[in-house]
Amino acid sequence: MIEIKKTKLEGVLLIKPDVFEDFRGKYVSPYNKEEFQKAGISVDFVCEDYSTSTRGVLRGVHADSNNWKLISCRRGRFYFVVVNCDKNSKEFRKWESFVLSEENHLHVLVPPTFGNGHFALSDEVEFHYLQSNYYDPSRQTSYRYDDPQFNIWWPTKNPILSQRDEAGKYVE
Repeated sequence: MIEIKKTKLEGVLLIKPDVFEDFRGKYVSPYNKEEFQKAGISVDFVCEDYSTSTRGVLRGVHADSNNWKLISCRRGRFYFVVVNCDKNSKEFRKWESFVLSEENHLHVLVPPTFGNGHFALSDEVEFHYLQSNYYDPSRQTSYRYDDPQFNIWWPTKNPILSQRDEAGKYVE
């Protein structure tokens, strides 16, 4: 049975899947459509993606206008931030952080119009996510990790950034 908790951001959920562990190792069922539907989550995920990073890499903040994401950490440990980027929302600019790791098996359900970013805390990180829509750069918005309108706290002062993240906008 999955455990679901509301966060301080409306629509963002923290999810802990069942973990079975014995002398052989672990068995984790990170996503089960039937279990999610029983819990009131009826998002239809259409693709699965992952990225890898090394310690010190910061990715994001990236938002998508109509894409749900189910985020988890398959390897390593990262600091994960979700921020409300919907200018029409009373919660615009509010953010919350989580530490996701291969040990805690936590997942975060991120609604459309919310941005997310992560910072690699371990030598190697695998950022895993399911998406409700296929990638379309025309729906993407990017913000610098240190954009003063959000005032997000990050556990670094000098992250390793891509050109897109350095610019704070989508770069081909």
